[in-house]
Amino acid sequence: MKISELQFLQPDPFYKTYTDVLGDVELMPCMRKQLENFPEFLEHISDEKYSHSYADEKWTIAEVIQHIIDTERVFQYRALRFSRGDTTSLAGFDQDIFVLGSKASTRSKSSLVNEYRIVRQSSIVLFQEFDQKILQQSGMASKLNWSVATLGFVICGHQKHHRNILRERYL
Repeated sequence: MKISELQFLQPDPFYKTYTDVLGDVELMPCMRKQLENFPEFLEHISDEKYSHSYADEKWTIAEVIQHIIDTERVFQYRALRFSRGDTTSLAGFDQDIFVLGSKASTRSKSSLVNEYRIVRQSSIVLFQEFDQKILQQSGMASKLNWSVATLGFVICGHQKHHRNILRERYL
């Protein structure tokens, strides 16, 4: 499925930022491509830089990476629930609380990169089994109506958005 094929439940304007950064991509090729190129990008950042933030009160590179991983997990879970027909409204999550509790700054670069790979592989396994009907199923999360497909595209766009921030502000 391509972003242009989202027939309903377009992303909320806040989340549209994440789909717009992708262009009109196919979901599964985008997930697979990011699994190849994002870890490579992360490996080229020096170990010393992982504890760097570009301003006071901003996350370090390690915390940004952990945020990407945590957010992907949350969105995977939402997609799983909605794909199985669960109509329970799901609460949002506070990214700042997640980052504080993550202890990302104590982790090695290799452990963060490895965790990203595992989580993305899990997303690929989950989403590759969804057919068009399942991709169009929906549910409520963070007081917004989401399709399964939109969650997949936001996973990809969120990662790309933060990669761009890392390039522009941290490196």
